Amino acid sequence: MAARRPVDPRRKPVQQRAQETVDVILKATAQVLVKEGYDKATTNRIAAAAGVSIGTLYQYFPNKESLVVALSRRHTDEMMKLLSGMIVDLRDAPPRQATRALIKAMCDAHAVDPALHKVLVEHLPQATFFERIHDVGHKAHQIVRHYLEAHRERIIPQDLDMAAFLVVTTVEATTHAAVLQRQDMLLNDDLVDQITRLVHQYLFVADPS
Repeated sequence: MAARRPVDPRRKPVQQRAQETVDVILKATAQVLVKEGYDKATTNRIAAAAGVSIGTLYQYFPNKESLVVALSRRHTDEMMKLLSGMIVDLRDAPPRQATRALIKAMCDAHAVDPALHKVLVEHLPQATFFERIHDVGHKAHQIVRHYLEAHRERIIPQDLDMAAFLVVTTVEATTHAAVLQRQDMLLNDDLVDQITRLVHQYLFVADPS
């Protein structure tokens, strides 16, 4: 069996200048991946796009795979930050407002560079990326579960864990499909409105405001 290629960075930047170099390299990696595709995104092309020598690139990243993994981690961190920042405290918000805010946040999280997200999903089957995507879904599940518990008397499903799972999975699957097939929908409020109607009718008795 062939040895597994290392995917962790060779060293982490400590000084600001080193961090800036890594930022430039990762930005170039994203640009080359989206423009050239995964197969053509060689370390030489990435170094050239970043304006650094191949030796400088290899100081931090041993191969293309390590670059892509680092980029996927940064990408999902941005998604998580956006999700956490947009949903401040929905505990006391009216159901329809809370539902729409969550769905809007998840759509916006997937709209963080959807072209890059598409490349990562299609060409990075390693566990690292999907574990990070799972973290995003887990965060959303916690938010939904806490909200449902606070409004239990107005919730139709009795199993709140299952309800939270179905809501997050439905939204995640829809936004994920939009990333792969219809990226224009991610920036369209109509998608948010349609998913909100679907989820709201599933969750809440009658039509509470």
